[in-house]
Amino acid sequence: MEKYVILGGAKLEGEVEISGAKNSAVALIVATLLVDGVCVIENVPLVSDIYVLVDIINKLGGRAEFVDKGVLKVDSTQLEHCEAPYEMVRKIRASSYLMGALLGRFRQARVAMPGGCDFGVRPIDLHLKGFEALGAKYSVEAGGIVNITADDLHGASIYMDTVSVGATINIMFAAATAKGQTIIENAAKEPHIVDVANFLNSMGANIKGAGTDVIKVKGVDALHGGNYAVIPDQIEAGTFMIAAAATGGDVLIKNIIPKHLDSISAKLLEMGIEIEELDDSLRVRSSGEFKKANVKTMPHPGFPTDLQPQILTLLTAATGTSIVTENVWDNRFKYVEELRRMGANVSVDGRIAVIEGGGRLTGSPVSSTDLRAGAALVIAGLMAEGVTEIYNIKYIDRGYEDFEKKLRSLGAQITRRVDGEKGKSVVIA
Repeated sequence: MEKYVILGGAKLEGEVEISGAKNSAVALIVATLLVDGVCVIENVPLVSDIYVLVDIINKLGGRAEFVDKGVLKVDSTQLEHCEAPYEMVRKIRASSYLMGALLGRFRQARVAMPGGCDFGVRPIDLHLKGFEALGAKYSVEAGGIVNITADDLHGASIYMDTVSVGATINIMFAAATAKGQTIIENAAKEPHIVDVANFLNSMGANIKGAGTDVIKVKGVDALHGGNYAVIPDQIEAGTFMIAAAATGGDVLIKNIIPKHLDSISAKLLEMGIEIEELDDSLRVRSSGEFKKANVKTMPHPGFPTDLQPQILTLLTAATGTSIVTENVWDNRFKYVEELRRMGANVSVDGRIAVIEGGGRLTGSPVSSTDLRAGAALVIAGLMAEGVTEIYNIKYIDRGYEDFEKKLRSLGAQITRRVDGEKGKSVVIA
């Protein structure tokens, strides 16, 4: 088992380059299944979720391979299967997108219920209702296999009962080659929704309104190949912003879209942290002393749920009592018990966490419970006195490219080791 070993107390200083958005890239890679041709996607983050999707596409009969660092070439011309491999699908949440893409391509899809991080119930009922509105039928078979079929797909007006990024993307996939116009109301507005729509449009789709709560998709006969670059990762950027603040550091965060980070910047400014916005970068400077703040996670453009664990960790060092309310997922505070091991004073009641700040964290053995919780524990280790060992870092590898290398370049004392081998770092290619 691999782990991170962190000696806390170092201020992060310098420059860091943000990778392509993991949440966008996983959707764009699946979208290539709709294309009868060759797609070249640049700025792809090299994280474990991406490698799983590449393997899935190859198992389905496509050809996906990296032709350069961060450059993925996908040829779906010979795609021949509409059933995704069970064991691979169970590894990642983004595998749910295979339903919409395969349905759009073959008018049939057999995909297991998706896996990924476990922090609450993540139903796919909105996805399935959307497919039904477009003319598909579905059944759930033994082992959680979802079988979706359609004689053909037609446009429809679809109102989303709740805002769902995954369902919005899946319906866009299925509607891209359906007959007529599909209108998605109460659609998700996250940056990667816009990125997916722009990618599909560059391949010949007709999608308007992405980034608003009403998306209109006019079906086309076919999509063609082309080149596209993934947007920068908003969540990785936010993680480094919070890490810089937490360590009293001074970090220039490069290759970003500052507008995507408005909600994070606003909250850090409220806490007394200095933010300087440039064209495609942000500079974060901190004295290491912060004011208390209340945070409520919301769909975009609100504060993102994927940065909730990180900012809660930062608030453990703030002066006074802060409150964090989780409005997106129903059980995303599992990691709090790990922070308590390090001395954090946090109490949780349902979707609300109360943080009594001002204390100092102490290094301790802890374990990642999911991807973003893992990143939060790394921040906690950087803040803490002494040595922190973080286990289950496979979760962190799902969404952060070269995480420890980037942190070391900023002055962090962090190494990746095999448990039981003192001082021996392990480099993952």
